[in-house]
Amino acid sequence: MAQLPDVKEGETLLKLEDIHMYFGKVAALNGVSLEVRKGEIHSIIGPNGAGKTVMMNCINGLYKPQKGNIYYKGQKINHLKPYQRAQLGISRTFQKIELFGGMSVLDNIRLGRHVHLKSGIISGSIYVGKTKREELESRKFIEEEIIDLLEIESIRDKTVHMLPYGLQKRVELGRALALNPELLLLDEPLAGLNLEEVEDMARFILDINEEKRWKVTCILVEHDMGVVMDISHRVFVLNFGNPVIDGPPEEVQKNPDVINAYLGAEDLYATRR
Repeated sequence: MAQLPDVKEGETLLKLEDIHMYFGKVAALNGVSLEVRKGEIHSIIGPNGAGKTVMMNCINGLYKPQKGNIYYKGQKINHLKPYQRAQLGISRTFQKIELFGGMSVLDNIRLGRHVHLKSGIISGSIYVGKTKREELESRKFIEEEIIDLLEIESIRDKTVHMLPYGLQKRVELGRALALNPELLLLDEPLAGLNLEEVEDMARFILDINEEKRWKVTCILVEHDMGVVMDISHRVFVLNFGNPVIDGPPEEVQKNPDVINAYLGAEDLYATRR
């Protein structure tokens, strides 16, 4: 696959243009357009059933919209399969944990490196040359970068299904990072976590976005409005498939349509308390 041009900080990395997605007669997305700039944490919020996960599935190729276009680095990617979008640098976590429970933490994370392993069958069968270099580079990246970042050194060899839910969430994030993505789709990474785990995960997301080593652009689907408003550069609001507003957190949280559609008469920060 041809390498796409680099995008500078602040320029449009991902663009959704008039996306329509139907399931039968139900419009899950109805004319959704969105631009995500490189370097941002761009959150997507809305009530249950608003179409947030459907948007994520369209971005990474699990769903193909009936109408509209998706551009990544200025190139139309509607036709690309999920693994091809992964090769371009688009990675994701899932609303429900999708790990291999019988495998170790380290092995689960290693699976995220598969798109970077390019050696052929002959080289792989005798473990020499390029294959060995790839394996050593991959191991170094995972062990020195990801495991250190997520503070999971003590559980690296443990079987995933034996771990508490909060640690499994970290492992899934680690697997997504193993792709070394430019764009990371985070589908409710805080769901089911206690307060301490939420604070840790929010810190990891900020580190992934801000640290020079990573500088990953993030699209965050999340219900914790306190975290969303604290860490997002921009917030996009959906209401039953229809776009409501896209703007800075301070603008979104004061928008009367957002308050009415998402929380009734409550303040957006109230869900945090």
